[in-house]
Amino acid sequence: MRRIPLFVLAIGLLVPFLGAAPASAQATRTWVSGVGDDVNPCSRTAPCKTFAGAISKTAPGGEINCLDPAGFGAVTITKSMTIDCTGMLGGILASSTTGVIINGAGAIVTLRALEINGGPPNLPGVNGVRYLQGARLNIEDCTIYNFLGAAPNGNGIIINNTSGVARLHVSNTVIRNNGNGSTGAGIKVNPQSGGAAQVTLQRVNVTGNTFGIAADGAGNTAAGGINMTIKDSVMASNDNDGLIATTPAGGAPIGVLVSNTVSANNAFGIRSIGTNVTVRVNSSDIAGNGTGLSFSGGGALLSAGNNTVQANGTNASFSGSYGLQ
Repeated sequence: MRRIPLFVLAIGLLVPFLGAAPASAQATRTWVSGVGDDVNPCSRTAPCKTFAGAISKTAPGGEINCLDPAGFGAVTITKSMTIDCTGMLGGILASSTTGVIINGAGAIVTLRALEINGGPPNLPGVNGVRYLQGARLNIEDCTIYNFLGAAPNGNGIIINNTSGVARLHVSNTVIRNNGNGSTGAGIKVNPQSGGAAQVTLQRVNVTGNTFGIAADGAGNTAAGGINMTIKDSVMASNDNDGLIATTPAGGAPIGVLVSNTVSANNAFGIRSIGTNVTVRVNSSDIAGNGTGLSFSGGGALLSAGNNTVQANGTNASFSGSYGLQ
């Protein structure tokens, strides 16, 4: 009987397993290009064309980078990842839709160096970034503009998670020309049901929106409510408020700290509305607004005693003070 060499047997045993290997494993780093194709593996030498095409080929916790300046389309993110177009024009044109949706349990997402554009007024974008679910969202060095969708949309960034804590960190970012004249904001924080939100804004320019920054407790029952810090930022030339923090009677608590920030040339500089709302302000300038300061319905608007409130149509005053330690 003829004997079969051992190495031939070994190869025969391996062939079925090789055939069963995945055709395209997910990569830790993928690439997009204006001349790419979503049928590609999204490698540097064979990039994809859109963020949506690259997502399925990017491993959880991985990163999508841009090879050249181009528009890469709207995207929904359901897992931890970074999209980074530093050094390139990484565009998302989102006419009649939302630019980026974050909707992944436990997802940690970073958006860096993106231009998210809602498109022309006759085909307005819905929202720039909508944060529905996730552990943390970082937005860095971005521009978000032209989201003019009808209520309850028309926001540059909106948080409306229904459970858990949505943590948002925005830095070095411009958010402008969002809202439709009556509703919508540069940044709207409005968790629903049992959701809570923790928001940090640093070196953020919010200008030319219907509302600048809105912390809204309507529809929210979470004990954690909304906690927000705004530092080294500008809220200017918004149609209504530079900053408004409001919650209905019995609504979830809202706490806002404003530090070293300018609120100028808005209808209202800073407003605090509702018994569960406390806004604390230090080292900030409130100037050139129709009304500088406003508090009502039991809302607290507190000063550290080192703010400048001047040259408003009506300066008004803080409801009280708090001490720096």
